[in-house]
Amino acid sequence: MWKPTSDHSEVRWVNKTRVLFLCTHNSARSQMAEGLLRHLYGDKYEVYSAGATPTRVNPSAITVMAEIGIDISEQRSKSIDEFRDKEIDLVVSVCTSSAKIACPFCSSPITGARPEIVNVTLPRAKRYLQHGFSDPSEVEGSEEEKLEAFRRIRDEIKKWIVDFFLT
Repeated sequence: MWKPTSDHSEVRWVNKTRVLFLCTHNSARSQMAEGLLRHLYGDKYEVYSAGATPTRVNPSAITVMAEIGIDISEQRSKSIDEFRDKEIDLVVSVCTSSAKIACPFCSSPITGARPEIVNVTLPRAKRYLQHGFSDPSEVEGSEEEKLEAFRRIRDEIKKWIVDFFLT
């Protein structure tokens, strides 16, 4: 819904679409997605991120986001449980299972077109979407090789966000 400001000089979005990005640890992919969507389309979307087993925001995610002018250093890892009673319009899982970790969102049984963990934990979520990205924190090598993996995933997430949320 659009609503004029008190001096009628501009119009702004009042009822933003609430989006929650999920990944296992809420440390990299979901944090970058949260920062990107807020930066690119924050006038239309209220953006959050969470994880099944939150840890901390990965310093490499903070570094590569700062490289493109987006500061996520004040974001924190959050548990999906923090959003249990919230109205969420769209839940997006950005994780994938790998040889090192079984993602609880990707490996949870599907019930009603959504993972059971989402149905149980976020009963008020309206829509669910799975769009997985590789976990850059699983890349081994030099510091530069690791940062390059974070940049690649950041850029993949950004492209997907622009393609999906622009419409």
